[in-house]
Amino acid sequence: MRTVFRFPDPVNEVAARLVATGVVIMSLAYLATGWVWVLAVLAYGFVARVATGPTLSPLGQLVTRFIAPNLPLSERPVPGQPKRFAQGIGAVLSSVALVAHLLGFSGTALVLVAMITVAASLEAAVAFCLGCKIFAGLIRLGIVPQTACEACSDLSKRPVLT
Repeated sequence: MRTVFRFPDPVNEVAARLVATGVVIMSLAYLATGWVWVLAVLAYGFVARVATGPTLSPLGQLVTRFIAPNLPLSERPVPGQPKRFAQGIGAVLSSVALVAHLLGFSGTALVLVAMITVAASLEAAVAFCLGCKIFAGLIRLGIVPQTACEACSDLSKRPVLT
């Protein structure tokens, strides 16, 4: 039986980059307009993806069900835990930005969303996952146990990319 609150492992890197592209578009929309509803949708998407992967995320569903399968690109499996950690960073930043915006601290909200935009742009454009790099650093420092992501600490356990 499949549970709703499950994050996929491995994650399709192609889909992750497409989701990041959607995040960049939404982030830029908020930065350009200051519309709180765009920020609310952005924050919801991050929280939904942390909790369930693409299951409860409209952007995740669009990408995994319709866009990625129709592209002439092979799936590229990568470990899920670092991607979930990265989504968690996005969830914190976007949620704090939403609260800041609602409390009248629009400058703070803009800075936080700009940070999201930079990180998502790196993922979308060149497959550089800043949150994943932070996750790997936390493993190296012993803050996150190596057992949290066996494939991250042992290259022989990583899925073969095609």
